[in-house]
Amino acid sequence: MATGKNPLFDTATTLGKIFLFLGVSAICGVLVAGLLVPAAAVSGSAASGSIQFFDTLPAELKVDPPSQSTTILASDGSVIANLYAENRTRVSLDQMSPHIKDAIIAIEDSRFYEHGGVDTTGILRALVSTARGNKQGASTITQQYVNNVINSSLEAEGKGDEVLLNGVNKGVGDKLREMKLAIALEKKFTKEQILEGYLNIVFFNRDAYGIEAASKFFFSTTAKNLTIPQAALLAGVVNSPSYYDPITNPENAKVRRDLVLHAMLTQGKIKQAEYDAAVATPVTTKVTQPRQGCAYSKTAPYFCDYVLHLLLNNPAYGADAAERERKIFRGGLTIKTTLDPKAQAVAQAQVDGSAGANPDKWGASLVSVQPASGKIVSMAQNTVWFPAAGKFDQTQNFNVDVQDAKGNDLNGLGGFQPGSTMKPFTFAEWLNEGKSMSTRLNGAVRRYSPGFPWQNTCPTPTDGIYDNNVPGSFDLQNADETHYKYMSVLDGLANSINTITFASAAQLDLCGIQKVVDAVGIHGGNPSGDDPHPQIPMTRLSNLIGATQTSPLTMASAFATFANDGKYCEPMAIDSVTDATGAQLPAQTPNCRDAIKPEVAHGVAYAMQEVLNRGSGSLIQPRISTRTSFPIAAKTGTNDNNSSTWVTGYTKGLATATWFGDPLGDQQRAGQNVTINGNFYKGIDGYMIAGPQFSNYMAQVAPAYGTDPFPAPPSDMLYAPAPVAPPQATIPSERSKAPSEEPSAEPKPEPTKSSGKK
Repeated sequence: MATGKNPLFDTATTLGKIFLFLGVSAICGVLVAGLLVPAAAVSGSAASGSIQFFDTLPAELKVDPPSQSTTILASDGSVIANLYAENRTRVSLDQMSPHIKDAIIAIEDSRFYEHGGVDTTGILRALVSTARGNKQGASTITQQYVNNVINSSLEAEGKGDEVLLNGVNKGVGDKLREMKLAIALEKKFTKEQILEGYLNIVFFNRDAYGIEAASKFFFSTTAKNLTIPQAALLAGVVNSPSYYDPITNPENAKVRRDLVLHAMLTQGKIKQAEYDAAVATPVTTKVTQPRQGCAYSKTAPYFCDYVLHLLLNNPAYGADAAERERKIFRGGLTIKTTLDPKAQAVAQAQVDGSAGANPDKWGASLVSVQPASGKIVSMAQNTVWFPAAGKFDQTQNFNVDVQDAKGNDLNGLGGFQPGSTMKPFTFAEWLNEGKSMSTRLNGAVRRYSPGFPWQNTCPTPTDGIYDNNVPGSFDLQNADETHYKYMSVLDGLANSINTITFASAAQLDLCGIQKVVDAVGIHGGNPSGDDPHPQIPMTRLSNLIGATQTSPLTMASAFATFANDGKYCEPMAIDSVTDATGAQLPAQTPNCRDAIKPEVAHGVAYAMQEVLNRGSGSLIQPRISTRTSFPIAAKTGTNDNNSSTWVTGYTKGLATATWFGDPLGDQQRAGQNVTINGNFYKGIDGYMIAGPQFSNYMAQVAPAYGTDPFPAPPSDMLYAPAPVAPPQATIPSERSKAPSEEPSAEPKPEPTKSSGKK
């Protein structure tokens, strides 16, 4: 705690200067006695009392590593972003130019290698100078190091208001404590260790702490490569970083630099010729402005932010949010992620090209994962973090849930209506219950009245009707008039026929579909009450065709289950975390579980290959060349008003979800009769824009991750002995148009509507 000032000791007065001289002389005597003479041998009660007082001061200083920058890396070791509270990169003494060591000792503490932490000669010299009206400092490098360590610890603990600055709020008691700690420090550490610690902790300006960061900031070089004039300039800055700032005050900086050079010359650190050349060198800088935080990432800002918030939300990094933030922003961590920079570049190019100039701010996103591990390979969207001319700026992540990456804030958009990309999960339960995909069902059934006998063993009641005769309700509809007929369940999925999906569900236990959806990790993208990842109730009939918002990352991971022989792997983004000492900290490891039967996964893969071979995605079959394709399965999806369009699919080695639509506000802007990227669309469907994103990306990236053939499903899944009639329902005499499904985070009773086009 700073000692209050006493007018009697005001050094502006002659009397004050006399008292100061006597007081500091006494302190020096105490220090000399404490260092050189055993207390028992000291005669005189005054001397004994002074030594006793000095001995009661704390002698232990906890020297933790100073705040250091954290680095987030891609899977190949390239830098995604740097995070820090103080921009600092610690380097060893042998990684520093000898010129900076000579310069800092010459100007700050020429007797550094001679004293034991406190330089009594320097104190007396400073005292005489101050008494004559010329203020002169007397703190050794060791004392300055002690002061910096104390202040750094206070800052790290969130106690910045307690920081003590030389000559500002430091009292006599504080100064004595600093001296005692400096003496103790010299007994514990070598001079080289103290000098190294000092040069790594000292403040140069708000963008540069420590000599390595200062070298990069002011000169775009390293501490090891500092020249004599550069080293002298930085050594001079330490005395008053603002006053001697070479950017804002180059004249002041030159005066101070030349003073340092003169000290180096007189102390034999440099030769006359080196001095002459150095003082003749103009003060120039080559600034490399640090870019702190994920927002400045050039490759993957949204993925970076997702990773950051995974750590901020992890109790292993601290008991509370403040402690975790200190750990991450001050701990000098190295976070190696799963991101593939090459795949990320392709993903970014695809989403950026989807809407072109994009004055209407249509959104595009793409995320891909490895099925066998859940590792996120890429995560991109067509926005920039900061407002920029002609750019669609957005800080929310299109690819993740609202709370999937919760830390200090909510950074996920919460997803979009998945439309027909939900249909494969009803199809999976159809196969799971032992039924054949060649079974023919009546696709002309469009009414499911209030009394329809749905099978539902879940505790959640069945919710929803499709019946134009009921006020506020509508008949179920398909995307066109040509598919209200009998067809196989396989053809129904391949061509994305709503009425066949419902005819399938009418013969299943809705709770069985629920179990499939839950098993593959599908959940709502918006929090519900205390549940950040609420269940999507498949007993709500509109969810059979994709009414409730879910995120692209959720859908990519769910589809990856089919590629991984029925094993679901939670998405993971962090391969390893090491601290500044090289110690390993908790990261993520693959977390996989059996979700569906392998043969069911193989059957779904067979069917979704047909989506691309001859169905709703036939125009977007990815090809390595004009003639060569590879085994790939996918499903298109579009909601009623064409504001949310998808393609989600996979090879054996890579699963990808692409989305295009309206990300703004309530996401109800219709994607109908619109011009996007120079093309007019009567209605945007999944295969039109999200489709090429998917196709082009997978053609370029998937081969590197494996495109082996999918295992064939059992023959009894492919062939049925005879058609199976559906439960009784009504075939309406005329078609009714349904409005768009209203996105909702929570299940609620509503009039039944059509949703989920192709």
